[in-house]
Amino acid sequence: MLRAALPLLGLPLAGAGATEEPTQEPGSPGEPPPGLALFRWQWHEVEAPYLVALWILVASLAKIVFHLSRKVTSLVPESCLLILLGLVLGGIVLAVAKKAEYQLEPGTFFLFLLPPIVLDSGYFMPSRLFFDNLGAILTYAVVGTLWNAFTTGAALWGLQQAGLVAPRVQAGLLDFLLFGSLISAVDPVAVLAVFEEVHVNETLFIIVFGESLLNDAVTVVLYKVCNSFVEMGSANVQATDYLKGVASLFVVSLGGAAVGLVFAFLLALTTRFTKRVRIIEPLLVFLLAYAAYLTAEMASLSAILAVTMCGLGCKKYVEANISHKSRTAVKYTMKTLASCAETIIFMLLGISAVDSSKWAWDSGLVLGTLFFILFFRALGVVLQTWVLNQFRLVPLDKIDQVVMSYGGLRGAVAFALVILLDRTKIPAKDYFVATTIVVVFFTVIVQGLTIKPLVKWLKVKRSEHHKPTLNQELHEHTFDHILAAVEDVVGHHGYHYWRDRWEQFDKKYLSQLLMRRSAYRIRDQIWDVYYRLNIRDAISFVDQGGHVLSSTGLTLPSMPSRNSVAETSVTNLLRESGSGACLDLQVIDTVRSGRDREDAVMHHLLCGGLYKPRYRPIIPLFGSHVCHQISPQIHII
Repeated sequence: MLRAALPLLGLPLAGAGATEEPTQEPGSPGEPPPGLALFRWQWHEVEAPYLVALWILVASLAKIVFHLSRKVTSLVPESCLLILLGLVLGGIVLAVAKKAEYQLEPGTFFLFLLPPIVLDSGYFMPSRLFFDNLGAILTYAVVGTLWNAFTTGAALWGLQQAGLVAPRVQAGLLDFLLFGSLISAVDPVAVLAVFEEVHVNETLFIIVFGESLLNDAVTVVLYKVCNSFVEMGSANVQATDYLKGVASLFVVSLGGAAVGLVFAFLLALTTRFTKRVRIIEPLLVFLLAYAAYLTAEMASLSAILAVTMCGLGCKKYVEANISHKSRTAVKYTMKTLASCAETIIFMLLGISAVDSSKWAWDSGLVLGTLFFILFFRALGVVLQTWVLNQFRLVPLDKIDQVVMSYGGLRGAVAFALVILLDRTKIPAKDYFVATTIVVVFFTVIVQGLTIKPLVKWLKVKRSEHHKPTLNQELHEHTFDHILAAVEDVVGHHGYHYWRDRWEQFDKKYLSQLLMRRSAYRIRDQIWDVYYRLNIRDAISFVDQGGHVLSSTGLTLPSMPSRNSVAETSVTNLLRESGSGACLDLQVIDTVRSGRDREDAVMHHLLCGGLYKPRYRPIIPLFGSHVCHQISPQIHII
């Protein structure tokens, strides 16, 4: 079984090319029986798993060495260093073995290396930010990818017709359109590797990264349609074939999303019944998410879109159902797998570039491709952003457009797709492979090295690495209710209206179906935060040398309820017991940081008003329907 998996992993078969010598059976006439061997070297038995483990070890050690110098990692992205390391290792292997032994195989990439990266991105993606910018993401992913693919392919064909591409590059219009479809898509692995180190603001990151995830459906459709047209021949393509190509875009994208949501539903429903078998909860998360990817791949749908929607759709319910230890195991296992896969991908990209037998060079094609992908990317971003800004409340300014244009990185997806081309049907495959390698290296290394200084020079707004305070969350939810109510009053069913309707549907049906009752009760974050603040009061009081109450005098329930939290407040119990110490560590004078000070103010607000609801007469201002919409939030405050 391991020997059968060697070609898929890009590893050479043991003894490949060697003639198999006949073996003599022990006990044959004229031969004495072999004696007991004290030591036997059995490399061929463990070659495949040993080499895989060795590559992972080398990748891990490389990351450790890179991060020993903070100056190097602050200037050079990790992806660039890994590609350079791959070039060095590939050169060493080529010098020793006289041939390239290891390559980035498309099967290995699509079935084993890409899924953990996409799952990690989809599972931990900020869903609120993603859906707030879904319109812009879809525009750049669909319209932008189509624009880049057709304009780049047509421009390269025109370059050939003008005689700027060597005649030995035998390719027609369909061949260049096929090449344009695979070289124009923004790569999620490259974007994630570079943009996470640049730390641009959340909106800019989610638009570029969301585009790189959702354009997979467009890339898959264009690649398969153009590849089919090349195999059929331009003379045999009918009008119905073009209509089928357009229809397949919707089938591949919507079908992939549907597969992901179905498996997300199954995963959430399964984790609802794992209370007595906590040990298998992390296994279920990875198993069903990977099953979603394989199912979409088996049905020729968008596997990236499937696993992205699976992670987005299941996280809220799965996190509420599984235990805290399982959540920790899922988080760190997912991050570890994604980091290892990303490291191996960039190393193998560098190693694969050393094998000159698989590519051929043409300067006109390489330089033309680099110019056209940069030019048409920038032009497409400017045109699409101008249209989007007519409808966005917060428009994307010119600096954002520069970063988005410059951040269109290509990566291993394009390389794997170009390797899959059939040389018998596409004679210019070797030239396309060389061009793809140059484009990937240019975008990851050159643009990856210069995008951080560019962001600093343009003074792009950076991301803020802190969770929203309780005060911010309360005001955010309040404004959501107010805006949804205003849209309802004026009769405009906009984004806030439909989001409010979805939240009501989720609360009434989905959450009750996919969550355990105990998990559904603690969804109210206000009560959970109030409970945790009281716990922190007790711990800090003990640390400061206070007297510890007996278990009969201090009981902290695991699940606060509306009727019990006030009576079980640690501060109230201590004050009722006659203690002269002030347990309330939320006293503003003792708070150190600004975030703790803000939480302290909200803690006092909750202590004073959590069970004293006030309904102010706001009906004349907004109307009765608005009062009905926002009264639950005022009641909580």
